[in-house]
Amino acid sequence: MYLTTEKKQEIFEKYGSAATNTGSTEGQIALFSYRISHLTEHLKTNKKDYGTQRALIGLVGKRRALLDYLKRKHIDRYRAIIKDLNLRK
Repeated sequence: MYLTTEKKQEIFEKYGSAATNTGSTEGQIALFSYRISHLTEHLKTNKKDYGTQRALIGLVGKRRALLDYLKRKHIDRYRAIIKDLNLRK
């Protein structure tokens, strides 16, 4: 499995406030970004996997909604997470 418990804890330690704080917006954005990159690589080799393609579109929408929320509420945290994850040019 590509996403183990240890990997999740590592992501939340790095981007969230703690490994157990799985509800932090930054941690969720980082987790979605990790999953999006994995699914994108999968779809490069399996072009007709439409179930995965649908899941990828859903994840991108969820991440976009969280980024919009963070931009509205905490612009400095938004800029920091964008810079850390290299989501923009």
